[in-house]
Amino acid sequence: MTSVRLPSADGGWSTYQLREPASWATVSGPPAGRRAYAAAHVVAEPRLDNRPGAPAGIDWDSTLAFRRHLWSWGLGVADAMDTAQRGMGLDWESTQELIRRSAAEARSVGGQISCGAGTDHLLPSANSLDAVIAGYTEQLAVVEDAGATPILMASRHLAAAADGPQDYLAVYDKLLGQVASPVILHWLGPMFDPALAGYWGHEDVAAATDVVLEIIAAHTDRIDGIKVSLLDAAHEQGLRSRLPDGVRLYTGDDFNYPELIKGDGTHHSDALLGIFAAIAPAAATALAALDQGDHAAYDEAFAATVPLARHLFSEPTYYYKTGIAFLAWLSGHQPGFLMVGGLQSGRSPMHLIDTFRLADAAGLLPDPDLAAERMGQFLAVNGLV
Repeated sequence: MTSVRLPSADGGWSTYQLREPASWATVSGPPAGRRAYAAAHVVAEPRLDNRPGAPAGIDWDSTLAFRRHLWSWGLGVADAMDTAQRGMGLDWESTQELIRRSAAEARSVGGQISCGAGTDHLLPSANSLDAVIAGYTEQLAVVEDAGATPILMASRHLAAAADGPQDYLAVYDKLLGQVASPVILHWLGPMFDPALAGYWGHEDVAAATDVVLEIIAAHTDRIDGIKVSLLDAAHEQGLRSRLPDGVRLYTGDDFNYPELIKGDGTHHSDALLGIFAAIAPAAATALAALDQGDHAAYDEAFAATVPLARHLFSEPTYYYKTGIAFLAWLSGHQPGFLMVGGLQSGRSPMHLIDTFRLADAAGLLPDPDLAAERMGQFLAVNGLV
């Protein structure tokens, strides 16, 4: 068996034996009973700057290969979102190229793709509602021209400019009145982005929910669904039961996704999840089992992924992207552990060592020898020898 010596926080060392990779289902396409997106990250090019504040330098071959990996498991790709470091290193020029390249790649393999449209290219001083609408409109045009489904990302600029719920109603009314096809709304909680506190015009989640439902009711034919990332399963269950027929709730709850996707027998959540990028084989296996009505196999496929997900998305939650990229490197999906904006420093070495253990326990390291070799390299470069 493959092993690696790992340090503990108390100064000790132990020999860790890696398990064999799990046996996952063979899938021939997307799941039938649920729509499922994995929110994908970008791979940094090590020859380019990629320091904090510098324009993103992207390894396009590895970035697109990772998307093909997700499509091969029957998952859709949600691109150019917070997982891809929007607002944390990925600038608008690189985002446009990412959207165009990923949408073209999706067409070439028959994969499903949705891409984020927001306002992150605006200057901080662009604090009027007209500027917010113009910013969204510009980005929507890029996504629609690329042939991807737009995801109307929550906007830091709108959160700063809005005086109350009436401003959100006005902005979304304008935007939804002009889209060419149904879009996905996006509710990202402050644990993922503190600048989005009070989104929809209310700090109170129940009051904010009423605003969301008012927007959806007025534009049901223009809305495919809403992605909700509040890490509150009870709230998500209540919201999805109030949605109009035909409007999906895409769970963004990386803590409680197994129960939310399975549903309660009356309602269920579809999926648009950052964790699916790290657990694609397990997610595909679980969703295939759900299609067959095999709830025991569904539960088994997801069970070992939950401790990993809760660790990756632990506080500060917005640094979960570092763990996603680390696992992609350990699994051979990218040549180095490097992120745009220098975000590979977003988690401590001990956090990432635990990430390694939990991914292995879930059977998610496809090549244990490679993972052990790279883990040894990581320990050495961090002085853990």
